[in-house]
Amino acid sequence: MKIALVVGSAVATIKDDKLHGRKLLLVRKTDDSGNPSGSTRVAVDTVGAGKGDVVITVEGSAARRTFDTLDAPVDLAIVGIVDSLEVEGTVTFRKGP
Repeated sequence: MKIALVVGSAVATIKDDKLHGRKLLLVRKTDDSGNPSGSTRVAVDTVGAGKGDVVITVEGSAARRTFDTLDAPVDLAIVGIVDSLEVEGTVTFRKGP
């Protein structure tokens, strides 16, 4: 699992049948503080995430094992929305005010 930031969304009207009805979001890997540091990738959202959310992602075969992505052609899936990050006793990210 990896931490990523949702930076946008993707719309594809023509896609594999198993992806119809699935929200596609653009995510970037983050550093320990929740700041984007990697390249932009497309992920299937399974938890209702949105732009600006820090999320937990899974890749490869794990991405194809969620209820929403079972046996679909998916390489990256969002499986959680992060409320806070604590690294070595220091909170580096906290959602909300």
